[in-house]
Amino acid sequence: MKQYSAKNIFNIALAGHSGSGKTSLAEAMLYLAGGSDRLGKVSDGNTVCDFDPEEIKRKTSVQACVAPVEWKGKKINVIDAPGLFDFEGGLYEAARAADTMLVTVSGKDGVCVGTEKAVKAANKRGLTKVFFVNGLCDESARFYRVFENLKSFFGPSVCPVVVPYIVDGQADCYVNLLEYKAYKYINGKINTVPLPDMGDRLEGLRTAICEAVAETSDEMFEKYFSGEEFTPEEIIVGVSKGVKDGTISPVFCGDALLTYGIEQLLNGLIWLAPCAEDKSAEFAVDTEGNPVELNVKDDAMSAAIVFKTIADPFVGKLSYFKVISGKVSPDTPLVNMRTGNSERVTKVMTIKGKKLDDAAYIGAGDIGAVAKLSGTNTGDTLCAPARKIILDGIDYPAPSLTMAIAPKTKGDEEKVAQGVMKLCEEDPTIKFETNHETHQMIISGMGEQHLDVVLSKLKSKFGVDVVLSKPKVAYRETIKKSVKVQGRYKKQTGGHGQFGDVWIEFSPCDSEDMIFEEKVVGGAVPKGFFPAVEKGLRDSIAKGPLAGYPVVGLKATLYDGSYHPVDSSEMSFKTAASLAYKAGMPDASPVLLEPVGLLKATVPDSNMGDVMGEVTKRRGRVLGMNPSEERMQTIEAEVPQAEMSDFSTFIRQSTQGRGYFTFEFVRYEEAPSNVAQKVIEDNAN
Repeated sequence: MKQYSAKNIFNIALAGHSGSGKTSLAEAMLYLAGGSDRLGKVSDGNTVCDFDPEEIKRKTSVQACVAPVEWKGKKINVIDAPGLFDFEGGLYEAARAADTMLVTVSGKDGVCVGTEKAVKAANKRGLTKVFFVNGLCDESARFYRVFENLKSFFGPSVCPVVVPYIVDGQADCYVNLLEYKAYKYINGKINTVPLPDMGDRLEGLRTAICEAVAETSDEMFEKYFSGEEFTPEEIIVGVSKGVKDGTISPVFCGDALLTYGIEQLLNGLIWLAPCAEDKSAEFAVDTEGNPVELNVKDDAMSAAIVFKTIADPFVGKLSYFKVISGKVSPDTPLVNMRTGNSERVTKVMTIKGKKLDDAAYIGAGDIGAVAKLSGTNTGDTLCAPARKIILDGIDYPAPSLTMAIAPKTKGDEEKVAQGVMKLCEEDPTIKFETNHETHQMIISGMGEQHLDVVLSKLKSKFGVDVVLSKPKVAYRETIKKSVKVQGRYKKQTGGHGQFGDVWIEFSPCDSEDMIFEEKVVGGAVPKGFFPAVEKGLRDSIAKGPLAGYPVVGLKATLYDGSYHPVDSSEMSFKTAASLAYKAGMPDASPVLLEPVGLLKATVPDSNMGDVMGEVTKRRGRVLGMNPSEERMQTIEAEVPQAEMSDFSTFIRQSTQGRGYFTFEFVRYEEAPSNVAQKVIEDNAN
């Protein structure tokens, strides 16, 4: 692929609700532009963008993919983002690399949750928004209903550019309101035809565009209200200005599976959307925290953002990057600003799905890939050593489903850990840790399908079979009253025996650790044995008297005892202390403590009652509510961790995927007697 300057590069993220046809649209764009020799289908598993074995198997996108389209001397970098909520991280990666968000909308279903999420991600990054209403050849599709749906959700900026003219249920004629021309598809070929008579509807849409253009300058305003007609060129320039400043969100339409309307979309993107030179400039910060403006110029010092990583056990790590300024080539010195280390680039490549082609360089505003930067992760800034700056990274959504992961074959724990850590590099929405208290490996992800893909990749890429289970809860135990108890250890064998005798008072205290004190008088227990007594107690509190969980909030005071000048030893006093512990703790009113966390659930206003009711059912205490983003509220509550294992499933179902939450440990609280009894019984079995 030839090199393009930033003024001829368009970085377009393709996003929307699952099933709205994003990958099919990318495939149609590639095919019509000559970027592929066949029109692949998701159902056949042969599209350019869905090349991962998991995507082919599941017939849906699970990761962001890059595929450039060359159209009329321009390069459109299409970044196809997954629509399933479990793979939402790919949407944020695509948005980080893009300048424009092309949102696909089903011609049958209209605005769905995935549509809202795509627009929200675009707004967060300040991206230009373009809509494409897809699937209009389906007899149940209704373009004008969907168009009004878009306007009601996203406001008056939504502006029609291409509209269908449907005769006998066939959506094969499209009116381009920019050119004021009609195009009809006959035997799969596009033909210019006379404008159909669509009455007031067509004129109303045309008027809406002209009014939008009139608002772009005083000159256009005067011309319009003096009754003069705009030329097609004036309309294109005026709409483009509105699109670039965010006052217009153009709406195209068609059918990706039949490639209807795709040429109009490609033309519209290069006419209206901002090029990389216009939009890819960014502000970074230097090492002192001062803002630095980066211009999209090939002759500037290099700066790039890594927006995606692929971890392959055979090929190695592959880093996708967008160049903000300068060039990246094999002879470009780069430093990773997160690690401070220099990174050696051996070669750079252009990306088209799974196909990688060597390139001399990747210029400003363009997207490329580099292999084997072992110390570089997604979100890292790579820049020239002479101008050290840091670019914005990627704010991923927090994982919501946590499970314990274990190998099916004993002894494969290390293989599991290494495999998951590699996948974490590829997908930062996966979190992994080892809980040394419960002796479980813990994995967190965005949902059940997300973790199911992790399991499949562990098997296919790293050759290890694993199972998931509900994670154990790390309970604690403590006491509620004080007791004084003796621990006496005496053992007589041939030669020296063993003798240790202690009196210890166990009492509750406010401490995460055990507090040990000694108040021995008269040398009843020699000072040299105090450490042994403390060691015996510290070893003992690892297992509480109720269910074997660690004991907290315990004060142990050694106040008396006795010893034998010959038979006493550190081991005998350590054993005596453990005997005192075992004897005294059951009489000190032991109780089970459960971990409680702070839940922050952001949900639509209409779901507030259901969610608060569910929190109460899960033994939670609602602390309050705060307004969040538009039509959303954040509920804050304290909820026992044991009740949160399937909360992600509940909140996704009850809010249709609009809601999300975070949950962080706060403290331990005494568990209700019925909960404690169940835990004790489970641990006794």
